[in-house]
Amino acid sequence: MDLDLTGKHALVCGGSDGIGRAAAHELALLGADVTVLARRPEALQAVVAALPTRESQQHGWIASDVSDTAALRAQVEALAAGSPVHILINNTGGPPGGAAHSAAIEAYLDAFNRHLVANQTLVAAVLPGMQSARWGRIVNVISTSVKEPIVGLGVSNTIRGAVASWAKTLSRELAPFGITVNNVLPGHTETGRITQIIGDRARSSGQSEEAIVEAMRKTVPAGRFAQPAEIAASIAFLASPAAAYVNGVSLAVDGGRMQSI
Repeated sequence: MDLDLTGKHALVCGGSDGIGRAAAHELALLGADVTVLARRPEALQAVVAALPTRESQQHGWIASDVSDTAALRAQVEALAAGSPVHILINNTGGPPGGAAHSAAIEAYLDAFNRHLVANQTLVAAVLPGMQSARWGRIVNVISTSVKEPIVGLGVSNTIRGAVASWAKTLSRELAPFGITVNNVLPGHTETGRITQIIGDRARSSGQSEEAIVEAMRKTVPAGRFAQPAEIAASIAFLASPAAAYVNGVSLAVDGGRMQSI
């Protein structure tokens, strides 16, 4: 199986922590030059310093807020001008919880901007390099909510679904250039996001966080939450040469939690 990413440049968003950081590590292990993007320079520097590095690899970072799309595009276009990006991992922290019917319009607009608009901005910035190379991988880290909406995440369910439809459309448009577009749908994963969700559920229900965690674990046939590295392994595979004929899919990595096919 060809998993070698030597000579390929990967841009990993949300790369300072959690799934993004784990994905950066896996892509570096496969030989890619990795640039991590997030808001906190100090955290990004620490990530880059810890990435596996062979003699020919070069890693870097970009401090950027994805909600500022003009600045984001300028920063990534400058990066791609010096080193074309072959692999784009779109990964952004999820919107706050709450019911769909009571969410403010501003919450929907903010989430749409941070997810779909930011993803489109990043694709526009890196696409010329992928088309020139006639090789590219775009992997969007979304949520199992695109197949089974999650209670208490109304805004997230809505926006994640829009991103999945956008990605499916792109996958058909970009396939003739040797570019694949796929989604990874993490289940319950040991990250800051799951901590936020557990806290929200505990406050809204009056239950303890321990009780919330136990109830969530019982919904997973594997009987546990995922580690970020387990999600990252699927991301890395979809970014590899071996996945060249996998295009337009939404891959659930959830320990069997979802009941749909």
